[in-house]
Amino acid sequence: MIAEDTHRAVEAVWRIESPRLIAGLARIVRDVGIAEELAQDALVAALEQWPQSGVPNNPGAWLMATAKHRAIDLIRRNKRLETKIEEIGHGLESEHPDEEAAVDAALDGEVGDDLLRLVFVACHPVLTTEARVALTLRLLGGLTTDEIARAFLVSETTVAQRIVRAKKTLAQKQVPFEVPGRDELKPRLESVLEVIYLVFNEGYSATAGDDWMRPALCEDALRLGRILAELMHNEPEVHGLVALMEIQASRSRARTGPSGEPILLLDQNRLHWNRVLIRRGLAALERAEHLGDGRGVYVLQAAIAACHARALTPEDTDWVRIAELYAVLASVTGSPIVELNRAVALSMAFGPQAGLDLVDQLMDEPALANYHLLPSVRGDFLIKLGRLPEARLELERAAGLTRNARERELLLERAAAC
Repeated sequence: MIAEDTHRAVEAVWRIESPRLIAGLARIVRDVGIAEELAQDALVAALEQWPQSGVPNNPGAWLMATAKHRAIDLIRRNKRLETKIEEIGHGLESEHPDEEAAVDAALDGEVGDDLLRLVFVACHPVLTTEARVALTLRLLGGLTTDEIARAFLVSETTVAQRIVRAKKTLAQKQVPFEVPGRDELKPRLESVLEVIYLVFNEGYSATAGDDWMRPALCEDALRLGRILAELMHNEPEVHGLVALMEIQASRSRARTGPSGEPILLLDQNRLHWNRVLIRRGLAALERAEHLGDGRGVYVLQAAIAACHARALTPEDTDWVRIAELYAVLASVTGSPIVELNRAVALSMAFGPQAGLDLVDQLMDEPALANYHLLPSVRGDFLIKLGRLPEARLELERAAGLTRNARERELLLERAAAC
């Protein structure tokens, strides 16, 4: 195997195995920063040795064994870490009197529990949103700093600083490596779901740059969501988020034209929608509704997405039901963006004037002052009402507010058509 192929193999194995590796090590050293350094040491060793020795039959086990030896060496050198090992509990110590046995026991323990702990630590609300996103993609997504930087159109230095500061903050705040208790679980889980959906949305509708979509980010978010659904199989909102992402991702192929230009929902060729992802999404939604009352934020959004997914043609869409779901979602969230979406549903169900009446109530909403979709939606209603000069001004305003080049081109084309 040539070196280039070996490096690709190492990267693929790392993407799959690193979350489990870091999670197991973090349970030992009680510090995600140190755990990642140990795991990275194992990665470096693989990059050095595999080109000569070849990729092992079980590369994940090789990385785990190498990381284990690094952890043992570090524990033996560092008395403070030895103390942390003791804090794991007298039960572990009594069964495993030496460091090697203790590390073996931890790394061979329940992988799911460790991964869940790592998820909650990486998404801890003590961190900024940007830091949570970067740390999650790094520790759980297996992405390099460069990959995260390119995905979010920021410098590699910026991402590296966010990750370093996040690790320092977790250490300084002494954030425990554990799943939160019942009293904390709901807000902490909301933080986790928010991070995963932010990653998905940045891939699904890029906020800046030249591309309408960044599919790799959607795939990373979906992978994280599916892992979380396996670990927290009784949480309806987790299944709701997975359902929402599966159904939205099913439309990816139909959302762009041959040159990367955006294609809006009602203009998409539904034959290009991925029916496998739709079936998976509908199944996840069914689980979520079975587990809860159907009023969770992500469950409601998934139910709306399902209305579109079930419609074989745009004319088959149950817009009245979608408007009702948006009304419930608005009552739950109080979000003006949800109200803007409800206006679109109202316009499709009852005519453009019904939508325009609601949008006009949102024009002075501070949260929407620089939100490009407000004038975009208003412009669309005005076109349907035949008020073309007003529509052109709204669409031009929307084009001036968006930071996505593809979206700007689309808006200006529509404005010119008026």
